[in-house]
Amino acid sequence: MKTDIQIANEANLEHISTIAEKLGMTEDDIEFYGKYKAKLSDELWEKVKDNEDGKLVLVTAINPTPAGEGKTTTTVGLGQAMGKLGKNAIIALREPSLGPCMGIKGGAAGGGYAQVVPMEDINLHFTGDIHAVSIAHNLLSAMLDNHLQQGNVLGIDPRQIIWKRVVDMNDRALRSIIVGLGGKMQGVPREDGFMISVASEVMAILCLAEDIADLKERLGQIVVAYSYEGKPITAGDLKAQGAMAALLKDAVKPNLVQTLENTPAIMHGGPFANIAHGCNSIRATKLALKLSDIVITEAGFGADLGAEKFLDIKCRKGNLHPDAIVIVATIRALKYNGGVKKDALSEENVEAVDAGFVNLEKHIENLQQYHVPIVVTLNSFITDSEKEINLVKEKCEAMGCEFALSEVWAKGGEGGISLAKKVIHTLETKESHFQPLYDEQDTIEEKVSSVAQKIYGANDVHYTAKAKKAIKKIVEMGLDKLPICIAKTQYSFSDNPKLLGRPEGFDITVREARVSAGAGFIVLITGNVMTMPGLPKKPSAEDIDVDHEGNITGLF
Repeated sequence: MKTDIQIANEANLEHISTIAEKLGMTEDDIEFYGKYKAKLSDELWEKVKDNEDGKLVLVTAINPTPAGEGKTTTTVGLGQAMGKLGKNAIIALREPSLGPCMGIKGGAAGGGYAQVVPMEDINLHFTGDIHAVSIAHNLLSAMLDNHLQQGNVLGIDPRQIIWKRVVDMNDRALRSIIVGLGGKMQGVPREDGFMISVASEVMAILCLAEDIADLKERLGQIVVAYSYEGKPITAGDLKAQGAMAALLKDAVKPNLVQTLENTPAIMHGGPFANIAHGCNSIRATKLALKLSDIVITEAGFGADLGAEKFLDIKCRKGNLHPDAIVIVATIRALKYNGGVKKDALSEENVEAVDAGFVNLEKHIENLQQYHVPIVVTLNSFITDSEKEINLVKEKCEAMGCEFALSEVWAKGGEGGISLAKKVIHTLETKESHFQPLYDEQDTIEEKVSSVAQKIYGANDVHYTAKAKKAIKKIVEMGLDKLPICIAKTQYSFSDNPKLLGRPEGFDITVREARVSAGAGFIVLITGNVMTMPGLPKKPSAEDIDVDHEGNITGLF
């Protein structure tokens, strides 16, 4: 069996100018990054902004399991299938982070015969967007510490600095550090720490900004610390926003690539969904809607995280109105949720599928609250039995959902024809009456309770003293009327990763709260979710190599 990277290396890629031509663009509309990658120019929006919007399809999934779900693979395969059916479709994805690529998750460009290419470039440095985010973020950190060193005229309290540094790698040793050691000339000693770059508010701002002017204004609103008097100190107070925006002037432009079957794909931005808002950029999605008839995008992890944030944050901020939602599941993952151990998932077990269906059932019920039509697809494995598939099909249709089997990993676009036809039928026959889950004018606690109870299924929400103090401060600052971004484990509806299936009778605990004033949302951290992941016992990096001819192996 060929690996993902072997399949990608054998692909017949078209020059990126040819991909652009399919969307009605000329070479003046793109900025080349080699033969197979390009940035979409700032001027392109002015050319297409009056075009009618296409239909917007969100792809999400059940809670991730070690069995795998294949959400990105399904997204790519669905786009390829649309092309085979003669539809003008674009895939809109996030950019992968190096952290999980070198850690345990692997790449994020799809898999098998449903990949976005050039796969190695995309999974490694791509066009440098995430590095630009890292440098812009850390410039602000450097200017903050320099301000302390040079007299601290803003009266910043070093004990109330909330702005950490970032690096695009899983590195647990950097979670909590001390900076400024070594003497008076080395800075002011204080506690600090690192987050992974994709958890940065700068990444969130990049993905939510409409243009460079909006980006710069949002960067200036970032709250980095508080003064001794309790006044918020912003990036604007430090006069950092101009230089930060300069570092991001190219990163703010969406990237154009293609699939194995030469379907256009726009990749831009990459916030995680468990610790950030989990969606590609508003700018990329809006451009795609103007350039095509159907846009297929995805949101990170399960629907309780990525889809909720896509619908309650991104759609609200970007005035987007999704026309259909695809939920991806696998028989193997349903069995896992039904109590089957990982090494027994290949054996037929209809009873376990029935027991584990409760996880998918809850996701369907959750998304039905947004009043958007739903299609459920099973990402097919050779070990799936007809009885198992038919059980899921019957249960989904009984809940009012369209259902289709997806074989895109093995067959590419051809394996997604059935799913594509169901999505097209849904777009043509069912109306979307999208509305967010909660009102922004609700209190922070009311908004958290809405998500915790209506999406997670929690009984109640508890707050640590630290979280209560931070929420009180956000209210005093007048920033409480913003949507919320809850950081939570991706493995469970609860804040306990071990509670699989559809847990009931649980509470969640908010241990930290902070405002991302530039991004325009409030972050609430639950359970033990960390903004800086660590590497596993056997990192994926151990298997990645490059030969003397520059050929990379081990990426997946």
